[in-house]
Amino acid sequence: MEIHEAQTVLEPAKTLPVCAKVDVAVVGAGPAGMMAALAAAEDGLKVALIENRGFVGGNLTIGLPILGFLSQKGKPIIAGLPQKLIDRLKARNAAGPHQACPLHVSLTLIEPEAVKAVGLEMLAERGVDLMLNTMFCGVLMDGNRIGALIVESKSGREAIFADLIIDGTGDGDVAFQSGVPCEKGSEQGKMQPPTLMFCLGGVDTERLRMSLANEPETYDADFIPAGYFGQNRRFIVVGLRKLITQARAEGFVIPNERTIIISGLREGEVWINMTRVKGIDGTESRSLTAGEIETRGQIDDLFRYLVGYVPGFEKAFVSKVAPFLGIRETRRIVGQYTMTGDDIRNCCRFDDAIAVGSYPIDLHSPDGNDCKLEWCGDCYDIPYRSLVPQQVENLLVAGRSISTTHEAMAAIRVMSTCMAMGEAAGRAAKMCIREKVSPVDLDVHKLQKEMLNCGAYLRSQPE
Repeated sequence: MEIHEAQTVLEPAKTLPVCAKVDVAVVGAGPAGMMAALAAAEDGLKVALIENRGFVGGNLTIGLPILGFLSQKGKPIIAGLPQKLIDRLKARNAAGPHQACPLHVSLTLIEPEAVKAVGLEMLAERGVDLMLNTMFCGVLMDGNRIGALIVESKSGREAIFADLIIDGTGDGDVAFQSGVPCEKGSEQGKMQPPTLMFCLGGVDTERLRMSLANEPETYDADFIPAGYFGQNRRFIVVGLRKLITQARAEGFVIPNERTIIISGLREGEVWINMTRVKGIDGTESRSLTAGEIETRGQIDDLFRYLVGYVPGFEKAFVSKVAPFLGIRETRRIVGQYTMTGDDIRNCCRFDDAIAVGSYPIDLHSPDGNDCKLEWCGDCYDIPYRSLVPQQVENLLVAGRSISTTHEAMAAIRVMSTCMAMGEAAGRAAKMCIREKVSPVDLDVHKLQKEMLNCGAYLRSQPE
């Protein structure tokens, strides 16, 4: 059979050059991975950070606000390195205050482009070996340990040796390739749909805000009282369902039941979180391609809807589109402990807590165009055991792919919580290297003490 008729081909074995030998390798430079690398490199360990895009920050760079720095009772619950990033951004007028929100608990507006620059600065200061435009491809296993990471770039296919690896990909890519048991989506395997964010300039946000404040019967917002808009110049509005119903009756194709508008830091700027495409698997390239194409095609009708129906958008224009789809859900590892929806609802505390969350269970329907939210009334802990996978000894996972159920993931997936988990994973990795132990054997009380000493927030003081 000729090669072009075959269904598979055999690639000859290659001898790969080793491009780095480090103590800790972090894969993925999103919110969790960036914090993990900063924490692991704090006192001089050799740390590599591998990122397939040409910039750092991940979902921090696509126009989303950071949710969850405050608890449902309005108290700060995310501190440490994540707060240091916010402080750096504020110094550039590129971040707003942590602002209570009746729907999203709290929101912190940030300037996406500034995150890329500030992230690079912080990583350089810590001496992190940053490898951009470098795709993680696989692993070479040495028994139950990852012996080497395989990466590919313009330089070709190469290997990285690391004593400990942190998976910050958001998709559990390293864990999956290493043989860690993983799950995806609901019991039926259905995942929350992704969104392609886009930004509009030329919006009269004051007119929009006062319309929401003064005409709530026409401009209806989910959960957020009209008075909130009267008191806050920066806001998220979720709702305007009556306008969507009217627009659909007049021929508009709108893939969302709710209008979602996020005011930006710059005058006249808003970000729109309304594109949606169901049935996308963020771990498959063909599926991601279809999602990018479909969501980009939705922007035109959404733009015309906003200009034609929503006050303040009469002179709006599309100024930018996010560089990639915002993925809400893909793989989750099976770890030493699996967080559940009831852990969130019951505000559970754990002896091995390494982060605190308060964001509600926020499930965007895999089949429909709406979502449901459940608030617990206070905070819940993230246990260290959920960052420690089964079967692989020298791996930690941070971010939305930690060990949770479909429901619990819908709460812990927001960027503030992911950053806190990243810092915890980085500090844990550093301690494992220093003490020559595997993550499963780490003394978590020592980790908790170090985190508190470094300014992180935990609800319980370890003895």
